[in-house]
Amino acid sequence: MRKLFILAALLLSGAAHALSLDQLTNKDTVGGLKEALTQGAGKAVDVLGRTDGFLGNPKVRIPLPGKLEKAAETLRSFGMGKYVDELEMTMNRAAEAAVPEARKLLVDSIKRMSVEDAKGILTGGDDSATEYFRRTTSAPLGERFKPIVQKAMAKVKLTQKYDKFAGKAARFGLIDEENAHLDQYVTAKALDGLYLMIAEEEKAIRANPVDAVGKLAKKVFGALGQ
Repeated sequence: MRKLFILAALLLSGAAHALSLDQLTNKDTVGGLKEALTQGAGKAVDVLGRTDGFLGNPKVRIPLPGKLEKAAETLRSFGMGKYVDELEMTMNRAAEAAVPEARKLLVDSIKRMSVEDAKGILTGGDDSATEYFRRTTSAPLGERFKPIVQKAMAKVKLTQKYDKFAGKAARFGLIDEENAHLDQYVTAKALDGLYLMIAEEEKAIRANPVDAVGKLAKKVFGALGQ
């Protein structure tokens, strides 16, 4: 994603020679985005889909759900610290294992991009590319992530223990019913983390462009200055 939004530097250097966005061909508009979006999506997957990609990043680290997060210290005081740590590590490791599945779906989403989608991203807000990905990939990604999360949890037989505990916690208002099943909770949080990382990269690069790459991309981003 860095290459995509770095190209905004052309607003300073190339706008005088640019066409208007409406004058660009479909091939220009869409083609100028695909390589950069593919690289950016791949970077987000690489950052999260490795050991400590979630667990070691406080921005996306998956905590205990609901009020259980706040109750963690109390649980530790009752000698359940090892259980809490094991639960949190397993949840985050499961997310790290699932995220690589996102690469192909994100790339396929880019390949299907229409000219209207491309122009919307080029002229939209700081998170317009992220929202495009969320809109086109969240449902199928959820389907891909969930069985991987389930498999990771099954290895340590943690899901059964959690579900039994969380079911009781839900009845006492300590956790929402929708988060009472660990695989569903981790799947949702893994998706949130992925889109958050894409959004942060997108905003940072839009705000601080450095240079430009590729003649076609220059032409596309130069049009934004008109």
